[in-house]
Amino acid sequence: MSNPSMPSPSVTALEDPSCPEPELSQDFRLFESSLGQHLFVVDGSRIFDLDAATAKYFWVLLNDPKEGTTSKAVEVRSVFSMASGKPAIAPTPLSPPPLRSLSLNVAQSCNLGCKYCYADEGGFLGKAQFMAQDVAEQAVDRLIAEAEPNVDLVVGFMGGEPLLNRQLVHHIAGYARRRGEESHHKVRFSITTNGTLITPEDAALFSEYRFNVSLSLDGPQDVNDRSRPTPNGRGSYAEVIKGLKHLQAQPPAHTSARITVTPQTGRLLPVLEHVLSLGVDDAGFAPVLVSPNPEYAFQASDFVQFLEHMIECGEVCKQHLLQGKRFPFTNFETALNEIHRGSHRPYPCGAGAGYLSVNAQGKLYGCHRLVDDSNWEMGSIQQGSDYSARAQHLQRSHVDSMEPCRTCWARYLCGGGCYHEVNKRGRIACDYIRGWLDFCLASYAELSTQKPEYFLDPETYFVTSPEMIRQ
Repeated sequence: MSNPSMPSPSVTALEDPSCPEPELSQDFRLFESSLGQHLFVVDGSRIFDLDAATAKYFWVLLNDPKEGTTSKAVEVRSVFSMASGKPAIAPTPLSPPPLRSLSLNVAQSCNLGCKYCYADEGGFLGKAQFMAQDVAEQAVDRLIAEAEPNVDLVVGFMGGEPLLNRQLVHHIAGYARRRGEESHHKVRFSITTNGTLITPEDAALFSEYRFNVSLSLDGPQDVNDRSRPTPNGRGSYAEVIKGLKHLQAQPPAHTSARITVTPQTGRLLPVLEHVLSLGVDDAGFAPVLVSPNPEYAFQASDFVQFLEHMIECGEVCKQHLLQGKRFPFTNFETALNEIHRGSHRPYPCGAGAGYLSVNAQGKLYGCHRLVDDSNWEMGSIQQGSDYSARAQHLQRSHVDSMEPCRTCWARYLCGGGCYHEVNKRGRIACDYIRGWLDFCLASYAELSTQKPEYFLDPETYFVTSPEMIRQ
């Protein structure tokens, strides 16, 4: 980190291409907040406040290869290891764990023609398919068969648009609950939907079975309809709002808005404020990296402005938190809570580990975005998950075995990035991820000092409800 109060590393060391990067830079991150200097310890995701002298000492270690030597790295690591109550990340890959979550691609078809859709604008390359009831039931049975006893399980409904196969969604919710009761598992449910087909009957199901609903909505009507039209070119915003009102009349467990961002979206704060004003429980952004239409996909250069816009949203959320007010920006609040918990994971998600996805024929894949990709096939509901394929995935995807991830200070908060996006586009978002985490670390240092009660119990901390945001 550039800071005029810090000493400069030797010019020779910085100019000599034979000098390696300081070894400690992959294990520690020096950062600054309004409260002063702090040190982020990568293994264990711990933060220490530093006085000026200690901050200068670490700045030299992290910036001068001649100071941050292997012997010094071993010495410093041992000090922080003794001070930590957390185990270090094991460099050995995770063994495939029992299943805990399964998503059912009940409708590989869609009623919208979103311009950026990685599934051919909802057309699935002319191979639209719908899951049959017996396949879905066998999928639930497979999840229970490969789960540990007495744990909570999750059945997710995906598409395309899953409500194009509405009858199956309703049937499987009841079937999975009954099977869970028989096997002493609590089964929870989720659905990712564009919202345009939600009926009062659907909302009643989601409320009764306590669904977590992820609603795709890209902002105000003009922004949303530009990217999310119907196949005949009509906008979808009005239908989404109608569906959202059905949800609000019979609320599910949770309704999140997923806002997909393209290079044409523009400033994000007005988009976020609008979506939150609709009364969803929270909202967050996801940039498009994979799209058959290049104009809708981010390039590396687009992330510079995206980071600026994300930080603007994060600053607004932070100010609300300091005042005890709710501004549920999921990208920011999730990062804060991951840092607070000391999350340090060698994988970005549970794909291929405790989570798998089922296609319409009953084949198992690493996740819903990898369905029908033969490189990510991991068994079938009839034969069971392929332990060997899952183990190979976990071995090659461990963040400490991947380049350039293994030497990145953000690796255990990032986990290496979305498998689908990295496979298709490479690691074009790394600088953005580090920049965003730098902002979140500084914000955490400030909030944990000024408002520690937020991290003790976020639900009782707020003095405003989501509904008050609309006023």
